[in-house]
Amino acid sequence: MNREILRLALPNIVSNVTIPLLGMIDIAIAGRIGDDATIGALAIGTAIFNFIYWNFAFLRMGTSGLAAQAYGAGDKRETANILGRSMMAAFGIAFLLLLFNRPLGAFAMSIMKGGSAEVMSLAAEYFYARIWAAPAAIAIFSLHGWLIGMQDSTTPMVVSIINNLVNVACSLWFVFGLDMGVVGIAWGTVVAQYVGLAITLLILAVRYRDYIRAVSLRESLRMEPLVRFFRINSDAFLRTLCVCTVYTCFTAFSARFGDTVLATNELLMQLFMLFSYMLDGFCYAAESLTGRFIGERNGERLRQSNRHLLVWSAGVAAIYIVAYIFWWEPILGIFTSSPTIMACAEEYIGWIVMVPLVGFIPFLIDGILIGATKTRIMRNTTFFSLVAFFVLFFGLEWWLGNRALWIAFIGFIVVRFVLMLVATKGVNTELLMDTSKE
Repeated sequence: MNREILRLALPNIVSNVTIPLLGMIDIAIAGRIGDDATIGALAIGTAIFNFIYWNFAFLRMGTSGLAAQAYGAGDKRETANILGRSMMAAFGIAFLLLLFNRPLGAFAMSIMKGGSAEVMSLAAEYFYARIWAAPAAIAIFSLHGWLIGMQDSTTPMVVSIINNLVNVACSLWFVFGLDMGVVGIAWGTVVAQYVGLAITLLILAVRYRDYIRAVSLRESLRMEPLVRFFRINSDAFLRTLCVCTVYTCFTAFSARFGDTVLATNELLMQLFMLFSYMLDGFCYAAESLTGRFIGERNGERLRQSNRHLLVWSAGVAAIYIVAYIFWWEPILGIFTSSPTIMACAEEYIGWIVMVPLVGFIPFLIDGILIGATKTRIMRNTTFFSLVAFFVLFFGLEWWLGNRALWIAFIGFIVVRFVLMLVATKGVNTELLMDTSKE
């Protein structure tokens, strides 16, 4: 079981690590162009697409659980048709994004308004170029979700690595070879996404050709499985929207306490992201294994995988807790050399140490629920946790200032944990395997 978990988790961890590395390389390229406006435009454009794509990542979650269950049940035809439904949904969403790209871009720029006219103009150029990657980017969510459900984490890792290498090479060429400026970084991403999509489709055509041949448009559009597919994905979307709202409001509320606190909170959140990138590898493994063992109707293996995943997740949390307690200064030093920010961080570092302690179990339960397609539980518990976040912040802000924001963030995680345990009756195996109570 440990070998199986690591086989699934490690490639996902490698894939996750490439995400911040690519972001840092893009910023470095923008910085070499020679003006602050380029970096500001890239930051705004990247933030917009992070928000868009993060919310559409529900396709990966919804697809992985369904595919894993069908795979575990040995139902090749349904496994294939899940891929068909997911890809149709992905291209439908992408079509709408391209169709309404002008009003969407104008709305996004109005929300992010605050930079100079030059920054906002460059950010708009970046947006209207990168939006053409939407069909490839969203299709990759679906394909990678399906592959995770098929117990294949290696293919998404390989595609992510190639995608990022192509992204860097094209961005460098477009920016410095063709003198395209920040738009060159956007077109580098567009080319890389379509290369990633092409490679994924090629691997599917070679390795999973029997499944591709089994896809039936008529069966993919059957009402009962189609309704189940969209219900699960709509629950996952609403859950992700609630989580995204918390992270966005955390940044917005941080600005109330001054520039130093805003910068400090953002850097401390980078430590949280480092933890989540590692733990997500085991959460993806939980999706794959939970769905597979539910499909196999193998309760004993499901209990065994949950126990082992809990130990691995606790180990990851312990490593991060120790690292943040003893080495937070050199870690933060990678991001800033400001003595003011470092002094402010020392005051709040205890809160970020708490995140792995209280967060590793709800993170893991998320993965288990995705594999079990119990997305309604995810949706409801996240919504009530979002309410708790706002109640705690607005109720304590007048008294505790920025500490109220950290209490609200920790409270959001803890409330999710408690509600998840109650809703799943302590992650009860029989409840997870009962698909009639989704």
